[in-house]
Amino acid sequence: MAELRGQDLGARAFVRARRLVGARFRPQGYDPATGLDCVGLVWAAYAAAGRRLVRPRDYPLRGWSRERIAEALGRAGFGAVDGPRQSGDVALIALAAGQFHLGLMGQTTFVHAHAGLRRVVETPVDQALSDAALWRFAPD
Repeated sequence: MAELRGQDLGARAFVRARRLVGARFRPQGYDPATGLDCVGLVWAAYAAAGRRLVRPRDYPLRGWSRERIAEALGRAGFGAVDGPRQSGDVALIALAAGQFHLGLMGQTTFVHAHAGLRRVVETPVDQALSDAALWRFAPD
């Protein structure tokens, strides 16, 4: 934990998310030992960084509206970001067929649970990610 001293919670959560790269994908998964989905990854990374979040339950893979996701992020302590991204910001990405996806942003990479690859991966930030809606944990 010495390498994290002095960094904010979001930066610590991003470091923790990077340590989860390679973890297995599992729908509704929130435990790195048994598998993570995109929500579970964000919640596990913040828990490993020292902050347990209120986790939504029984959410579908598809069909939740942006409003319901925003409400769930708000209940967990995140607020919408209007400004430059910071490490640990949560990206909310709209995918095809009414599906939304979450992951943790770094300065140049994005960590997320990839359903198609069946594992947590780290990818470069591209233009689509740069344009994603961002949410940042707002301390109490």
